[in-house]
Amino acid sequence: MGAQASLHRITHGGSRDALIGAGIGAGLALLGAAGRKFAVQAPTALAGDWDKALALEHKMALTLFDKLEETGPDARGRRSMLLTQLKHALGKHAMEEENAIYAAMRMTGMRDEADDLNGDHGYVKQYLYELSDLVKDHAAFQAKLSNFRSDIEAHIRREEDELFPRLKLALDEAGNGDLTRRMNKEGLKLA
Repeated sequence: MGAQASLHRITHGGSRDALIGAGIGAGLALLGAAGRKFAVQAPTALAGDWDKALALEHKMALTLFDKLEETGPDARGRRSMLLTQLKHALGKHAMEEENAIYAAMRMTGMRDEADDLNGDHGYVKQYLYELSDLVKDHAAFQAKLSNFRSDIEAHIRREEDELFPRLKLALDEAGNGDLTRRMNKEGLKLA
């Protein structure tokens, strides 16, 4: 009976230990994912007000364009990796703008402008879709990337030079603070 009790203890105790270990592992994975999200969103959040944060993200996206433009004909793997990074950066950025900034623009009477910018985001998605099919064709990829960059830069200039300053003036200090918090919350969703 003693051997049977020992076997029972080992078998069931081992299962309990395995479950505890799995629970600890899952908890650490969740903490790691949350930590990664905060690390990805941190540069935006630390940039300050929503307009400064978005300007920083614009700059970071243009840096990815620079790196893509520097890839040579034999750099398919690097081009694919950088394109994936650009897709993620622009997807997160679009979520922040569409779900917070453009909504605030509509509420302050800038409905047509917000709709125009939102329409631009549809073309961004189209460019990214087309570039995905061109990763192996260096010349075609670079030509499409050049057109994309030109359109993105025009979009950025319109936001930073004209529309975002108007929105910032339309909101009081509390409204701008609330918009910054909302934008960061949206960014965390895809960080």
